[in-house]
Amino acid sequence: MSRFHEDGRSVDPANGRRTDGAAAGGAEAVEWCYDAVGTVSRTFALTVEELEEPMAREVCVGYLVCRVADTVEDDPRVPPAEKAALLRTYDRVLAPDSDTDGADFRRRVDPWLPPDPGPDWTVVADAPRVLTALDGLGPAARERIVPPVREMVDGMATFVERYADEPGLRVQTAAELEEYCQYAAGTVGTLVTSLVAAEADAPTTERLRETARSFGLLLQLVNVAKDAGGDYTEEGNVYLPAVWLEEAGVTPADLGDPAAADRVAPVIERATAHAETYLDDAQAWLEAMPEDRGNRLSAWATPYLLAVGTIRELARRPADAVREGDVKVGRAEVAAVVSAFERGATAADLGDLRARVRERPLQEY
Repeated sequence: MSRFHEDGRSVDPANGRRTDGAAAGGAEAVEWCYDAVGTVSRTFALTVEELEEPMAREVCVGYLVCRVADTVEDDPRVPPAEKAALLRTYDRVLAPDSDTDGADFRRRVDPWLPPDPGPDWTVVADAPRVLTALDGLGPAARERIVPPVREMVDGMATFVERYADEPGLRVQTAAELEEYCQYAAGTVGTLVTSLVAAEADAPTTERLRETARSFGLLLQLVNVAKDAGGDYTEEGNVYLPAVWLEEAGVTPADLGDPAAADRVAPVIERATAHAETYLDDAQAWLEAMPEDRGNRLSAWATPYLLAVGTIRELARRPADAVREGDVKVGRAEVAAVVSAFERGATAADLGDLRARVRERPLQEY
């Protein structure tokens, strides 16, 4: 199984050599991606760490291709019109046979790079390198990765344009929340499914495709609930539907007011309950997943079970999504979930693990 050095790079434990396997022109760029993924998301780095090649590099690079767009969309410094233009430029870079390339995107984004860019904007600044890594994966992997990413980018640009006259994104209804989550994360479920089903038989592929969207929506809806306060205070965005806020008698500004946390809590509970409706289909997706081409159930079951744990915590203390700006499971539970698969947990154990995590932190059993 692939592992990470402290700097985040994946190695072959048998000989200590890098296991990139990409074409020579993209090998260095893929190596850079292995280093970068741990800096922007340690949670997703856990997923990559559980995978073997070629799945590890395909998922790592695919994630960073998505992360470029996500960083641009989330940054409140960039005016909506320019943000949409940057996303549209990025979409053209990804389009087949386009005359727009990574260098064009880099020039367009350059005025918006912070003086001290940090990990996320470092990935944006190095988008040409990420795109080189994507090309280095080969045409088959690119054909699986690019279409869902382009759907994501187009959807993000659409939402930015829709709320260009607002101080940030302002989701209005539950249906619009579903639409946004499809662009932001349902597309990721589609992307991952296209990779894990590359050599699957037709019935398995069909089962995966039927439930891929649910896996992404589950994770995104959990994020909407747990990050509600931080999304408002840090980015100016409100993903909790306006109709839910109005029915609870609260305003978007209350998401940034710890004194209003108890009044916002019913809306957090509602979002959490909505996320929980996707657990069954997400579990079905995991249970259908083949473990070939370096794919491992543990890579995807770990974020699934951590989402279950976050749902538990949100149900217990919904007001903390406003008071603290985030609700998380503890590191001990993360370690316990990872350990369950190291001890041999399989798809047949998912239902039991889910029930236990929903009740209390796994390390307490």
